[in-house]
Amino acid sequence: MGLMDNLKAKLEPAKGKVSGLAQQHGHKVADGLDKAAKVVDEKTKHKYSDKIQTGTGKAKDAVDRLAHKDDGTDTSPPDPPRAS
Repeated sequence: MGLMDNLKAKLEPAKGKVSGLAQQHGHKVADGLDKAAKVVDEKTKHKYSDKIQTGTGKAKDAVDRLAHKDDGTDTSPPDPPRAS
């Protein structure tokens, strides 16, 4: 068993807890992401608005994927194969 296998085995119990929290509080996380994005956008004088929106969208998608893993509705594509 390699290092990554050991790490995955140790993190597996936490995955369920994180998924449950994402299901319960996903809307709060999304609201927090929106607020943080707004503050950052204002502080940067809207210079990076497109990048901030993209990052916020990706973060929300990740929270959604976490929230839906336990209920069997995970529609995310499988992870691409890794190069050895």
